[in-house]
Amino acid sequence: MRILVTGAAGFIGARLSERLLARGDEVVGIDNLNDYYDPTLKEARLKRLTPHANFEFRKLDIADRPVMADAFRDIRPQRVVNLAAQAGVRYSIENPHAYVDANVVGFVNVLEGCKAVGVEHLVYASTSSVYGANTRMPFSVHDNVDHPLSLYAATKKANELMAHTYSALFALPTTGLRFFTVYGPWGRPDMSLFMFTKKILAGEPIDVFNYGNHRRDFTYVDDIVEGVIRALDHVATTNSGWQSDNPDPGTASAPYRLYNIGANTPVPLMEFIGTLEQCLGIEAKKNFLPLQAGDVPDTYADVTALVQDVGYQPSTPVAVGIANFVSWYKEYYGIQ
Repeated sequence: MRILVTGAAGFIGARLSERLLARGDEVVGIDNLNDYYDPTLKEARLKRLTPHANFEFRKLDIADRPVMADAFRDIRPQRVVNLAAQAGVRYSIENPHAYVDANVVGFVNVLEGCKAVGVEHLVYASTSSVYGANTRMPFSVHDNVDHPLSLYAATKKANELMAHTYSALFALPTTGLRFFTVYGPWGRPDMSLFMFTKKILAGEPIDVFNYGNHRRDFTYVDDIVEGVIRALDHVATTNSGWQSDNPDPGTASAPYRLYNIGANTPVPLMEFIGTLEQCLGIEAKKNFLPLQAGDVPDTYADVTALVQDVGYQPSTPVAVGIANFVSWYKEYYGIQ
């Protein structure tokens, strides 16, 4: 298939593009290569993709309306995976406009492009952050998520609502995937595993928020990508049993689906740090801090729907995933 991947130079986007190319798809990747984190890491990911004859890269910003309209008309993708977004909970408190531009304006440009060229299926990244103030565990796509605690979460909730509108009005099949704490080789420098590793190796203390009482559903990147591909191949359909007087938030009378995509195994943060210390052979200096604004104490994904519909089965233990990351980090930065 001819697949458009937005955010193709990103952590998940680059790995997804690799997997799609390996199975014979034609991939057009777009990314604006912004400086939210070191663009050289994004460029290094792209260098692994550009040798493929079936890969084409275009440096574009999804928030640029005329450019995106032209790109869709030119590329004419059969299916689209939208991973381009401004990520990060804490950064959204300091830079709210960046989230509206990328996650709201950018997403409507993607929806309009899909509508214009008759895309068969749009899969897009949402986030576990949409669960916000919810405390019932595990988090289920069938639960209401109307109480976000960060603008980042609110923009992703908006994406889900916008996608439903296009599914209902234009019969555009859309599938939203709520990612749960993705980690692994080639990861983002603003995420905990990357920051912890960098500071521990430098002999600097790591910031441990909520005094270490977090639990996170850490999900290895290859497990995430496998789920994304399975969802992409499983075109969203209507739920014939959907009831307007008892609406299910995870499905609709339109071709619309929402799924959690996580490991379904929450890990205490201190256990996660302990495993990293073992892999590095260094005990971390820890700076214990209170819960940060916009953050939540625990995440735990109920992935039942994704298992039932596409056979999703995460299989990478955290110890293996962290070891793989540490190996990549040392090789990439030339650390003995």
